Amino acid sequence: MKKLIFICLLFTGFAVKAQHDPNDQIMSANWDVVGGVDFKIVKDTEMLAIFTPEIKKHANKPFELEGYMVPIKDGMKQTKFMLSTLPINQCYFCGKNGVPIMVLVELSEPIKFTYQTIVIKGVLKLNSGNTMDNPPIVLTNAKSI
Repeated sequence: MKKLIFICLLFTGFAVKAQHDPNDQIMSANWDVVGGVDFKIVKDTEMLAIFTPEIKKHANKPFELEGYMVPIKDGMKQTKFMLSTLPINQCYFCGKNGVPIMVLVELSEPIKFTYQTIVIKGVLKLNSGNTMDNPPIVLTNAKSI
């Protein structure tokens, strides 16, 4: 009897795995533009972003994204955070394409942290340097709209 219970628990453990709710995933034409960025590993400590012609068209211009806040510092008021297509409480590794691309947001005025989606508008900046040191895509002088 104990063996049967152990086997049932073992298979139950394998059957249960973390997944994200596909209804929570934010999809939009602007996220498709951002998601088209590719990466080239130069060496173990250096990775460069390869920007598509589509995203280059939007560089240094106003750009709008809806997404979820992923804080990089503690606090209820945020001025600098990552914006993601998935909520922070979802498993980033369970989607069909792995970890989603995130955009660094630098707000001109702080906003209160939320688990709900937010819409951000700012100037789209592309970082051609080492992406292991700095995010490749930044919305600067941004505002929550």
